[in-house]
Amino acid sequence: RRLILLRHAHSSWANRSLKDHERPLSGRGRQQAASIAAKLRELGWLPELVLCSDSTRTRETLEIIKRHTVELLQVETHFLTTYYSVAAMDGHTAQHIRETICKFAKDDIATVLCMGHNRGWEEAASILCGRPLELKTSNAALLEAHGCSWQETFASAGAGGWKLREILQP
Repeated sequence: RRLILLRHAHSSWANRSLKDHERPLSGRGRQQAASIAAKLRELGWLPELVLCSDSTRTRETLEIIKRHTVELLQVETHFLTTYYSVAAMDGHTAQHIRETICKFAKDDIATVLCMGHNRGWEEAASILCGRPLELKTSNAALLEAHGCSWQETFASAGAGGWKLREILQP
């Protein structure tokens, strides 16, 4: 099983009147998203399921990734409000990611992309692979673990049992 934990691309602070949830990508963020799409495609880390925060910046990041990776245009995608809110709750993100993957991923799905926010995404990646990681904007932690189902994979790998293959940077 392969898990991609991707932090959204760089967002714009130009309009200070926008709520945090509504902030769009900056020009730099759009470039980052295109770059990370190319790298995921080049490495063959193409998800069969996408679970994404419903914030504007994560939606825009995903839209750009899909535009640059035609294989993802038809991939099942769920936008989750909880991926925005749980990222701020210390210690809860890894468990929530596990629960949502087990809820939405069928056993024949080998690769899942989860898109969200720091601090939670950094924390979840660190918990899953058992060492501190830093995820800057548009960074993706590529994690692997073995199991016949996602439920079994999370149960057997537990905290610290996922192998970090790479941290992709734009």
